Amino acid sequence: MATESSFVQAAIPHFDGHYDHWSMLMENFLRSNEYWSVIESGIQESPVGAVLNNALKTEFEARKLKDLKAKNYLFQESDHAILETILCKETSKDIWESMKRKYEGSVRVKRAQLQALRRDFETLAMKDGEFVTNYFARTMEIINKMRFHGEKMTDVTIVEKIVRSLTTNFNYVVCSIEESKDIGVMSIDELQSSLLVHEQKMHRSSTTEERALKASTATNTHSSDFRGMGRGEVEVTVEKEENVEKEKITRITS
Repeated sequence: MATESSFVQAAIPHFDGHYDHWSMLMENFLRSNEYWSVIESGIQESPVGAVLNNALKTEFEARKLKDLKAKNYLFQESDHAILETILCKETSKDIWESMKRKYEGSVRVKRAQLQALRRDFETLAMKDGEFVTNYFARTMEIINKMRFHGEKMTDVTIVEKIVRSLTTNFNYVVCSIEESKDIGVMSIDELQSSLLVHEQKMHRSSTTEERALKASTATNTHSSDFRGMGRGEVEVTVEKEENVEKEKITRITS
């Protein structure tokens, strides 16, 4: 049979700047440890000069002990900079209200920033001529900012967004990915890898076509140089060009 000592104490929620998220976790933590009552009601000090009977004294001391424990938890969750601002507070209720006044207002600002980032994410699209690596970097920059402001972004959401916002050059590979793989379980890295392979193939194909075009243009230009020449003149011209090429090779190899 499990004993009370065998249960693992839940970790104290650490304040990371996201007050709304932290306050929800911390309230739940304090409630589960039966300390929330001192945060809500505080310590009811007895009137000056009043004499408490033993039962009231015991109750008062018990609430003071709960308050000290709650304060200790609030101290532990704070980093040094925050701790300096709450050490002087008398009770756990004072600390809680001080944290709320300081950081709850900033939540509104962060929510407004998050809304702007959501709009940026929705309108995000790959630019013509943009490299896959650059587009992924732009996308992840927005996503990381959204996560910093408390947004939960799954790989599925990110993968689906990237797939539907690529340029038309990637239509073929997108169809191939959708037919052969389940995008719902595809990681961001896997998607980027597939797109990079396709991008490299497109680049090689484009380079080959460019070389072929240049070669064709050079051939046409070279042929036009012989127009209007007699056979003897053509032969002399060709011989001169061959001699020039031989001289170039000799210089390179010597």
